[in-house]
Amino acid sequence: MKSHTSTIILIGMPGSGKTTIGKNLARLLQKPFVDLDHQIEQRCGVKIPVIFEIEGEQGFRKRETAVLKEVLAQDDILLATGGGAILSEENRRLISDGGSVIYLKASVEDLHRRTSRDRGRPLLVGTDPKRRLTELLTARAPLYESIADITIETGTGSITSVVQKIIQHIASARTKNEQ
Repeated sequence: MKSHTSTIILIGMPGSGKTTIGKNLARLLQKPFVDLDHQIEQRCGVKIPVIFEIEGEQGFRKRETAVLKEVLAQDDILLATGGGAILSEENRRLISDGGSVIYLKASVEDLHRRTSRDRGRPLLVGTDPKRRLTELLTARAPLYESIADITIETGTGSITSVVQKIIQHIASARTKNEQ
C-alpha cells in the first residue's frame, strides 16, 4: 500500500461491491466516501445511461477522466471508481498515483447475480448480460490487476467480513511502512 497519500481507491467490475463496501469502509475509517459515477451524474445533471445515449461511451469516458482528476485532487478520501475507469492509460496512471488501490474481485456468476436487475448499467443492457460480463471481465481483469496494490475477493463472505479483510491489509501495510 502506498504511504504518500491516505486516499483509498476501489476498482473492479460492475457489481463487485465498490459502492456498498466503500460506504462501509469509509464509515469505519472515518473518510469521506466519493462515488465517481455519482460525481459524474451530479456534474452532468443526468444519469449515466443518458450520457451514454447522447455522447456514447467515448463521450462518457472523457467526462470520467475530467471528474477523476478533480476528485483525486482531494486527499484522505475513499473513492469508488466506475468499472470501466481503468480502460484509459491516463486514468490508470491517475488512479495508481492517487492512492492505495484495492481491486474488488468477483466471479462472473456473482457479478451477474448482483447486476441482473439493474437497468442503470448501459454496458450490460442487451440479450445476454452474462456473456457481456464475461467479455468485460476478460478484457478488464489484467488492467485491474496491473494497478492494484491488493486484491480482495468479494464473492464469499459478508460485506462486514470483506471490509474487515481490507482493514487488516491496510493495518499490515502501515506496520510494514513504519518499520
